[in-house]
Amino acid sequence: MTKTTPHTAWLKKTGAKVQTADGVAVAVYELNIDHTNEPALTSWAKHFREQYCLDIQIDRLRKGTKKSRAQYLTDLVFPDKSEDFGPATRSGDFAEILIADLLESQLGYWTPRTRYDDKLVRNESPKGTDALGFKFGGAGPSKPSKKDTLISFESKAQLSGKKAKARLQDAVNDSAKDVYRISESLNAIKRRLIAREDEQGADRVERFQDGLEVPYIRKSGAAAIFCSSVYDATKISKTDCTDHENAGNLMLIVVHSSALMAFVHALYERAANEA
Repeated sequence: MTKTTPHTAWLKKTGAKVQTADGVAVAVYELNIDHTNEPALTSWAKHFREQYCLDIQIDRLRKGTKKSRAQYLTDLVFPDKSEDFGPATRSGDFAEILIADLLESQLGYWTPRTRYDDKLVRNESPKGTDALGFKFGGAGPSKPSKKDTLISFESKAQLSGKKAKARLQDAVNDSAKDVYRISESLNAIKRRLIAREDEQGADRVERFQDGLEVPYIRKSGAAAIFCSSVYDATKISKTDCTDHENAGNLMLIVVHSSALMAFVHALYERAANEA
């Protein structure tokens, strides 16, 4: 159920020893983008584009707009590069999608991609949990296991600037609220999967909607994505998870990469132009 696209091979765990003020370990990854690898960048752009709109649907959706594929995506689907809350939304969307990619490629979770494909306002991030991942410890949803695992992740980003912000702390604080959002997020994912006629996927999600008869493991996660220019291990180590409602099952991740906001803009541009 997990999948790997070439760009996920650029995510490397650094081995840096970072922990929070209350002693929770932080997994630090560096995203080393090979800007010369055109096939991998094209694959990433397609993967990224299809978070918002499947390629097979673009022509039908743009019909009547008199826009090219690139114009349709740029003007009506993707967050704006410079206007309104567009840049902040680009930053947030990229971070959420990257964490979902990491959960699948590095940690073996299934992360259904339904969050962005029906956004009503392109310059706003969708409501609900940022990323949900599922892992089955037994035969699957038809035979639920107490080893089945649901993980909910909140992510925050700082992709430019000169001074680090407490983005991991922000993610931890938001993650503590996921316990109240998970049921609605599960329902939203299931509805979208049913609309796609993906009954198998809907069944997988359904297993986690009621964990009373056969309990499952509920994990929480918080992630911060930084431009390397503002990656600050000392700032990160001041994060405090003491008040998190699921502190005993909390995963912390930090990812950093150089010139990241410029790359995000380039990725959106490539995703539009190569559609």
